[in-house]
Parts: sequence; C-alpha cells; structure tokens
Amino acid sequence: MQKKSTASILMGAAFLMATSAIGPGFLTQTTVFTQSLLASFGFVILISIIIDIGAQMNIWRIIAISEKRAQDIANDVLPGLGYFLAALIVAGGLAFNIGNIAGAGLGVNVLFGWSTEMGALLSGIIAIGIFLVREAGKAMDRFAQIMGFVMIALTVYVMFTAQPPVGEAVVKTFVPDKIDLLAIVTLVGGTVGGYITFAGGHRLLDAGIKGKESLPEVTKSAVSAIGIASIMRIFLFLAALGIVAQGLAIDPANPPASVFKLAAGNVGYKIFGVVMWAAAVTSVVGAAYTSVSFIQTLSKTVDKYHKWTIVAFIAISTLVFVIIGRPVKILVLVGSLNGLILPIALGVMLIAAYRPKIVGDYKQPLSMTIFGVVIVIAMAIMGGYSLVNGIPQLFK
Repeated sequence: MQKKSTASILMGAAFLMATSAIGPGFLTQTTVFTQSLLASFGFVILISIIIDIGAQMNIWRIIAISEKRAQDIANDVLPGLGYFLAALIVAGGLAFNIGNIAGAGLGVNVLFGWSTEMGALLSGIIAIGIFLVREAGKAMDRFAQIMGFVMIALTVYVMFTAQPPVGEAVVKTFVPDKIDLLAIVTLVGGTVGGYITFAGGHRLLDAGIKGKESLPEVTKSAVSAIGIASIMRIFLFLAALGIVAQGLAIDPANPPASVFKLAAGNVGYKIFGVVMWAAAVTSVVGAAYTSVSFIQTLSKTVDKYHKWTIVAFIAISTLVFVIIGRPVKILVLVGSLNGLILPIALGVMLIAAYRPKIVGDYKQPLSMTIFGVVIVIAMAIMGGYSLVNGIPQLFK
C-alpha cells in the first residue's frame, strides 16, 4: 500500500510540474515557432528537452538531499538570497497567474460562448475549490494527472487529423535546416523557468519524499515531468506542422486555436477550448501552490495559514484580470525577470551541492555539475538580454 502511495505522489509531482509548464504561453509558443521553423523546430525541442532535464534533475535532487525548500537553501548559501529568490518567484507567479486565468477564461469562452471574464471567474473558483478539500495535496495531484491525460489525448487526436509529415520531422530534428537560439531559450524558460522547476521538487518535499535514499525516485520523477511536458510539446508541434505543410494559413490572433480548427473543424475548435482551459487551470494551481511554498518557511503567519494564502493568491489573480484585465507592462517586466530565475536558482543549487552543512556527505556527480554550469551560463546571458530589452518597453 505504501509503495502504491509513493508511486502516486511521484507521478502527481511529475504531472504538477508538467501541467504547470503547459499553459497558454506554451500552446502559443509551440505553434508560432513551428510556423517559422517548420520541421526544424524538432531540433529546438530536442535541445530544450536535454537542457530541461539537466536543470530539473539538479534542482530536485538538491532539494531532496538537503530536505529544504529552495529559498532556505539559498539563505544557507548566502543570507538574504532566499528572500530575493522568493520575491522573484512570487512576483512572477502572480503576474503569470493573471495570464493563466485569462487563458482559462478564453477556454470557457470557446466552449460555451460565455464572456472571458465570466469564464475566468468560474475557473478561479474551481482552482480555489481544489485547495479547500480536506486532502488538498492529493486533490491537486489527481487534478493535474487527469487534466494532463485529457490534454495529451485530445492533442493526439488533432495531430492525426492534421496528417503531419512525420518522416521529415524526425530527420530535421537531428539535421535541422536552421538553428534558432532564441527559440531554444524561450522553450527552456517556458518549461523550467520561474516557479515551474520547483513545483514538483517542493511537492515531493511536502509529501515526505526526501533524503539520500529517495534520490532514485526523485530523479525518475524529475525526468518523467519533463517527459510529460515534452510529449505534449511534440504532439502539438506535429499538429501545427501538419497544418503548415498543407499550405493552410494560421490565424496570428490565436495560433493554437487556428491549428485545432483547421485540423478538425468545429470539433477541433471545441477541443482547443478544453485543452486551453485544462492547460490554464492546472498552471493556475501549480503557480499558486509553488509561489506560496516559497514564502511558507519565511513567514510563520503564511506557514500557519498556507492553504488560505494559496486561496488568496488565486483570488487576487482572478480579480485583477476580471476588474482591470491583463496588466501588459507588468507582465513584460516580470517576464524579463523570470528569465533570470533559472540561472540564479540553479547556480545556488550547484553551490549548495558542495556545502556539507547543506547536503551532508552527498557527493554530486561531476557530469551533473558541468551540465548545470553550462545551463546557468547560457540562460544567464539570454535572461540578461531579455531583461535589457524588456525594461525599455515599459516606458514606451
């Protein structure tokens, strides 16, 4: 029974991270890049998966071995750094949750024709409801798993109706016509950027899966999480590629909706509504849970009322969207800051891996350290580029 329970928690953590990554932005980015890079986008997906796994395994393993959340590890590395990291995560999580709520509202609008605001309000209430049940952790795990399976199954159906050139996609994945570095960084940021990479690691910690003896399970869960998100990305890429290969025009106003509609008509459009809603609401749940987990150990009040803090986090995101819409300038700034979270967080974890006070007698594999350092440098350069280009847009 215990083994079954542990397996369920590991799978729940993997799906929480994966469905947190699969949000409205994920759907749009995948479609837009497929349109511009065609079959060569397969190479971008392949490289981003490798980078994602490297980042994810390092971070989840250090959280498990230290038996501490990321912000506490950061404070142990350098006093005050944990507060800075928590501030970045919470600000990013709140801003992007406004976008996620908007995506959920759009999904409801596609399905039932109700206003986006009404759809957002109902979606916010459903997300809050998950955290009000007695065993909120189990409810969150189960919700993420069900929605994950629904999204993948529906996208597979649309992919088959789009009839993509699979052979060409396989070849260009390994021998691309062109390589787009910005696309790689965008995909990595969208899959393991900001709060997302910590969602599963913190969930496993909360569920008691920690310590050296749990490392094989933690590693497996981390890789599974990237695998789930990547399966969704690949199927969506193939669906979009099928549409582009047929010479059909994708509507720039809503690229993913256009792909689903062109592939399977009005049924496809309704399927898009379900996928968009599932992607958005699971991202709302993941962002709220993970963001609050970053301030839980830094504030006794938040720790005592953490469930209600999560509820408030979702309620604020929902009301901001319903009342004033998406604050575009805030999203631009926080989006730029979000690009810096992964290199900072991963850099801190790599330093922590060599501090016996934090990890005890754990020996970090050299290959994982080298892999992690390469990711930190690459993402820091691109994150800095994103920030420099993001700030001037605030003053236009």
